[in-house]
Amino acid sequence: MDKKIKKIGVLTSGGDAPGMNAAIRAVVRTGIYYGLEVYGILRGYAGMIENDIIKMESRSVANIIQRGGTILKTGRCDEFFDYEGRKKAYNNLKKPGIDGLVIIGGDGSFRGAQIFSNEFDIPCIGLPGTIDKDIAGTDFTIGFDTAVNTAVEAIDKIRDTAEAHDRLFIIEVMGRDAGYIALHSGIATGAENILIPERKTVIEDVITAIAEKERRQKMVNLIVVAEGEEFGGAYEVAKVIKERLPEQEVRVCVLGHIQRGGSPSCFDRLIASRMGYAAVECLVEGKHNVFVGILNNRMHYIPLNEAVKKKQRLSEEWMRIVKILSA
Repeated sequence: MDKKIKKIGVLTSGGDAPGMNAAIRAVVRTGIYYGLEVYGILRGYAGMIENDIIKMESRSVANIIQRGGTILKTGRCDEFFDYEGRKKAYNNLKKPGIDGLVIIGGDGSFRGAQIFSNEFDIPCIGLPGTIDKDIAGTDFTIGFDTAVNTAVEAIDKIRDTAEAHDRLFIIEVMGRDAGYIALHSGIATGAENILIPERKTVIEDVITAIAEKERRQKMVNLIVVAEGEEFGGAYEVAKVIKERLPEQEVRVCVLGHIQRGGSPSCFDRLIASRMGYAAVECLVEGKHNVFVGILNNRMHYIPLNEAVKKKQRLSEEWMRIVKILSA
């Protein structure tokens, strides 16, 4: 892997995230600046296996920085986790001579890249593209800022109608394994309770808090729930509350995939551009098999084999803030 990189491929894998297009644009144009040939791999690892690979020029990424989703499409590919599938992918990359990869995705995508790179002579650079912000080693992931702002905007609107009718709203946001969207959007919108996968939900505490606020005639209550919260999500929480507090008018709202879509925020465009640029520089400079993050506003590089073993840890300070401000 010490040979000079001449041709690189870029792909998006796993769930889509606003800002992925900005990252693709940065990779393509930085690669061209350094005299590299750049190829786009469609539909993630599935495109590698099925040889769905296209040559990209500077014009290929014109007018995409403001677009959500990913022009390269994305998906999950079980076949890539079998050796025969990876071997087929490798053979397809060798046809045009691709000798370096930039993978934009989450920890599952990085795990696949690490295995692939260890087996074959293709250096890989990972960029954290996930709305969940669940990758250790970076303060930000591409798409999180846009997703959480989408959630905040929706919850603000829900609060308006909740106040008009004195209702309790339980709002479910994305976050199967990590509760950062719920945590940040809940704090930003003044939610009375925030339920996340990282903390055990004690439903009795939720019931007690609602009853106490009702006693104080605080009639508007918002509960923000991450989809992966262990109690079972917003509908299960609502079911118990209705059983225990039958006089309470409860409504459930699942925000769903609106959190994945939409034009990326300025912040997501900036970090995606910065990370995409850094990924190509890594390949050019021989810094291979790392994931590119940002810590304390500086580029941060972690070996892929370490990145897939670590999870972003939730700060206890955040939970203390929630407890104090929701009183």
